[in-house]
Amino acid sequence: MALRIEQLDAARHNRAAFCCGEESLDSFLKCFAAQNMKVGFSTVHVYVDDEAEPPIPILGYYALAVGELHLESLQEEDRKHLPKYPVPIAKMGRLAVATEQQGKGFGDLLVGDAVNRCLDLRDQVGVHAIVVDALDNRRARFYEQYGFRRTTNEALTLYLPLGKSSKS
Repeated sequence: MALRIEQLDAARHNRAAFCCGEESLDSFLKCFAAQNMKVGFSTVHVYVDDEAEPPIPILGYYALAVGELHLESLQEEDRKHLPKYPVPIAKMGRLAVATEQQGKGFGDLLVGDAVNRCLDLRDQVGVHAIVVDALDNRRARFYEQYGFRRTTNEALTLYLPLGKSSKS
């Protein structure tokens, strides 16, 4: 096995067979992920065994996009030294692991990969935090174990400050 995370390739990766147990996440990958990439709304990164024969099964995935968050949404200690305008963010719009792969730490790997990509992005275009919208409190607690903090106005929206750029 040669496990790796790469960008979704609709012709190479088997989106149709993916099932994580959450219909909205399955549906996104099957119906919208490739279209969102094509029009530039997000990138989708898939965890795969690169040695598998095409169409390659997807073990897990996440999506990234950019956006902004109102400064008031950050916790007080995170906003007190920031300029008084919207905060540039990377948004992790989806994260899912195939049902048969759950419990193997793949979610941890996907979060780590997303954070690393966002740190690289921060150094190139300016991104202050990663934001996720958890589906429920159990999933919110999953993100909190990595240091994500709940926003002040929406309990299931969490953010992870990325710190200062290494280029400054």
